[in-house]
Amino acid sequence: MNVAQIREIAKTMGIKATSKMKKNELIHAIQTHEGNADCYGAPWRLECGENDCLWRRDCQGH
Repeated sequence: MNVAQIREIAKTMGIKATSKMKKNELIHAIQTHEGNADCYGAPWRLECGENDCLWRRDCQGH
């Protein structure tokens, strides 16, 4: 997913100032808004058990 698509998701959730955020910041904001850990790109990401995460594929390759 590209940054523009992620920015649109964030905007639909009501997250403000998305134009100034980098990709990982956008994803962290979305994760936090959803009530999840803001773990995208975390050092332990290859051991993550969240198989249904929208960001998993991108995160694992991050």
